[in-house]
Amino acid sequence: MVSIGTARPATTLAQSSIRDLFAAQPGVDRLGARLIRAAFDGAAIDRRATVIAELGELEPGEPRETRDPDGPRPDDHEHVFLDADGRVLSPLTGVRNAVYRREAPGLFAAAAADALARAGMAAAEVTHVVTVSCTGFFAPGPDFRLVRDLGIPVTVERTHLGFMGCSAALPALRTAGHICAAQPDAVVLVVSAELCSLHLRASSDPDQIVAAAVFADGAAAAVVSAAPARTPGPRLELDAFSTAITDDGESAMDWTIGDEGFRMVLTADVPRIVGREIRDAVRPTIGDTAPDAVDAWAIHPGGRSVLDRVQSGLGLSDDAMSTSREVLRAHGNMSSATVMFILQRLLADDALADGATIVALGFGPGLTVETARLTRRAPA
Repeated sequence: MVSIGTARPATTLAQSSIRDLFAAQPGVDRLGARLIRAAFDGAAIDRRATVIAELGELEPGEPRETRDPDGPRPDDHEHVFLDADGRVLSPLTGVRNAVYRREAPGLFAAAAADALARAGMAAAEVTHVVTVSCTGFFAPGPDFRLVRDLGIPVTVERTHLGFMGCSAALPALRTAGHICAAQPDAVVLVVSAELCSLHLRASSDPDQIVAAAVFADGAAAAVVSAAPARTPGPRLELDAFSTAITDDGESAMDWTIGDEGFRMVLTADVPRIVGREIRDAVRPTIGDTAPDAVDAWAIHPGGRSVLDRVQSGLGLSDDAMSTSREVLRAHGNMSSATVMFILQRLLADDALADGATIVALGFGPGLTVETARLTRRAPA
């Protein structure tokens, strides 16, 4: 992995602003309000980004605009998620997906351009594109748009990994590694973009409250190549990957399409299952290496409690968890893009010596655990 680039929408919100919005929704009783405040305050998140610009009006000092008295229009991306009184609306899935189709390509392109610039490579040199997303659909899809938007050769080979959830960035990197092993001159551009906030909903259902408390929007990209490096920066060698499916997690993390957006189920069983099975899940990748002997960990922060259970299940120190927790606090859970934000920080961490081992973990529907072992190579 030669470089990692990232991008986020312009609108960022304080966690407290979103908490207060959901707690004040009509129909939320005292118990529901307490659950909402507990979930949001306990999420260990400070701020989150969103493509829903109208939510930016929640921030202190920014007055709400006067809305059309006839209500939101499906073809108007402004004010379709909140009404004039701050009530969370339930736009149809088609309306939400239309926003995805408009907003996602820019994030894909921005993250990809950042990664290419950091690698010192031009778009014309890309031979393969692997895109990742589970928060929207359109065709020709993000892979096609990326080729058009960045000027990548139209002969590039394209692969899209869709609807694999939060763990999908690691299978995408694994795919890039396989491509480079088969074609040593390949330059693979891996890009993930997720617009989770498009599927927000007001609810007193504990599962939906948890989803509203943690998910955010963002994009990340990596350039993977076996060709000689163009720039003197650090690298991450892709050493090994493994996949595990837990014994009883199929219904604990579920992602379905409804008439009013995608419905994410993230039950309280997820942290328990992850904590119980994490040692067996990572063993194929780290072998007999003790978890606390790994130099750095990039753990997808499905939520604070998931990180807590991974830490206790693997016996990791607070230092080993710090980068994953920092990314959660600064960005929230951006689904598949999140682990790439963590790897970007570790790639740039000069405190890691040449040859340092990094283990990355992702958790997806199923419940699936994806693991990757990487080696950080210091600048030449």
